Amino acid sequence: MSVHDTQNPESREAALAAATDAVRDGKLIVLPTDTVYGIGADAFTPDAVADLLEAKGRGRDVPPPVLVGDHAVLLALAMDVPDYVEQLAEEFWPGPLTLILRAQPSLTWDLGETRGTVALRMPDDEVALELLRRTGPLAVSSANRHGKSAALTVLDAATQLGDSVEEYLDGGTAKIGTSSTIIDTTVEPPEIVREGVLTKEEIIAAVGDIFAAPEVEDPEDAKGAEEAEGAEGSEGSEESEGSEQATEQDGAEHDPAAQNPAEQADATGAATSLAPAEETDPADPADPADPADPADPADPAEPSTLEATAAPAASAEAPGVLDLPAEPDLVELSTTPDPESPLENAPTQPDPAPAASDAAAEPAAEAPGTDDPDAAAPRRPGGPGEENAEG
Repeated sequence: MSVHDTQNPESREAALAAATDAVRDGKLIVLPTDTVYGIGADAFTPDAVADLLEAKGRGRDVPPPVLVGDHAVLLALAMDVPDYVEQLAEEFWPGPLTLILRAQPSLTWDLGETRGTVALRMPDDEVALELLRRTGPLAVSSANRHGKSAALTVLDAATQLGDSVEEYLDGGTAKIGTSSTIIDTTVEPPEIVREGVLTKEEIIAAVGDIFAAPEVEDPEDAKGAEEAEGAEGSEGSEESEGSEQATEQDGAEHDPAAQNPAEQADATGAATSLAPAEETDPADPADPADPADPADPADPAEPSTLEATAAPAASAEAPGVLDLPAEPDLVELSTTPDPESPLENAPTQPDPAPAASDAAAEPAAEAPGTDDPDAAAPRRPGGPGEENAEG
């Protein structure tokens, strides 16, 4: 075990050379940093890293961080680096900030159970930076036994670590004396797993609030917005189409030629047959119709039957005599009158119109089962954690 004074410019070069040789030989060293003293080993020598963990009394489940001497080394050791990480490094490196990143899978090192991550830091100390430029990345943890206080002087470190360390570099009392702040950037949003000398407020003031969760748009709201936008686009065309359909429907309602042919024929026939007899309504239940007739005159779609029934009543030459050639039963009644029938007294009636009306009403009274002509009518169609770094 050797102790070298790095505060004296005359002995600094020899101290750095001895520490560099020890690292290359797979030995452990103690070096000053801006936060606390650290115990270091070559990051790419698995046996040296294992000795470091043993000297501290720590297991592989708490891997050490890695110190680098240049910003560019960050991109060589890490992958999928977020943009804000480079901003953090630019703002706080060298300094008391440790960043947990995803490690390059091609690296041939064994730092312990890192789960594919690595904690990187660039210390703000001249001796440490000069040594790192000579040795390359070093696996470094605080120079103390696990569970003990971090060493702030080389004497504190030597007292706890003893002969397990090959070379001690004495750089005086640590400038800060407090551990670095660790940010895990492998999660979204990033998290501070250990707040050291660098506060969250200082980080936000420098690079913005990277710790706030990004606003995630609700899929239901996005879908509703898209549907609303689509509905607005199609509303005009639907209204236009509805207007055209309404115009066509109005035209059809006012255009007699567009009505139902059966209805038009019915209306025309009814008007023609009923013109001579203004008192007769084809929709009246007292309409003269014999239910025994095979051709049902109750159907308003047969204007010829109505003509045969109504026209003779209006044009009868002899008062009180009904001439119904299309009604065989009525003709028989006229030739062989029933003593109780009103037709027997027809010649004595002074007014031919009431006789015809009485004769027409009598068959309806004798046939109570006759259907209402309105009922037969066609209807209109409807439409790495907190323990990952101590220095």
